[in-house]
Amino acid sequence: MREILNDLDRWRRAGTRAAVARVVDVEGSGPRAPGAAMAVSEDGEVVGSVSGGCVEGAVVTEALEIIDSGDRRIVTFGYSDDDAFAVGLTCGGTIHLFIEPLDW
Repeated sequence: MREILNDLDRWRRAGTRAAVARVVDVEGSGPRAPGAAMAVSEDGEVVGSVSGGCVEGAVVTEALEIIDSGDRRIVTFGYSDDDAFAVGLTCGGTIHLFIEPLDW
């Protein structure tokens, strides 16, 4: 999470809306450990990583929806999940992400 703080502060000062995705659980083999974080600005700028690149595109889509809706949700990607396989999660495990909008 620390690696994204400078960008979050820059977005806050600019009044840019953003969402943060955090790994909250991993079942089996996962690309990143719980606590790994990624942030997405309303402009689509991305900092950090929750999967080393294999599901980031899908997470950006979810984060942009959350910025617009103000909702928060748990999103799960797993090896047996057709969507996760399509976006590249082939590590054999399942990752659970909590995605929430930031309220400056």
